[in-house]
Amino acid sequence: MTQKLIIGNTEAVCLPELGITHLETRIDTGAQTSSLHVDNLLCLRKKGRKYVEFDLHPDVYHLEKIVRCSAPLKACRKVKSSNGTFEHRCVIETLLRMGDQEWPIEITLSNRQDMTYMMLLGRQGMSDKVLVDPSQSHVLAS
Repeated sequence: MTQKLIIGNTEAVCLPELGITHLETRIDTGAQTSSLHVDNLLCLRKKGRKYVEFDLHPDVYHLEKIVRCSAPLKACRKVKSSNGTFEHRCVIETLLRMGDQEWPIEITLSNRQDMTYMMLLGRQGMSDKVLVDPSQSHVLAS
């Protein structure tokens, strides 16, 4: 059995399949789903399969840095946002790496431009892999 990671309320995560090696992420045990801020979202078909393409800003302090990503579209879901309204969001599945562990997670693609963090990691994405210490931040970096 793999020991659970102890993480703080914010952590730097990797999304290796999307080419992201360091993304400051808010850990939110109150949120069911994980979400990622994207721009220029485009839905398309490749070889008969639905895909999404989008731009990511991996560094909140240098928004001019953009990574163009592509991923198979897993679903479109109605999600209740933090302000209580419902939105239809595209859902992708990708690998999440924290510390020396990685596992697949579902991420909804949304507009988080007014939020401090480009990604929010919710309970489903944490799976049974982590324990959260809300009094700490960047535990994995120490």
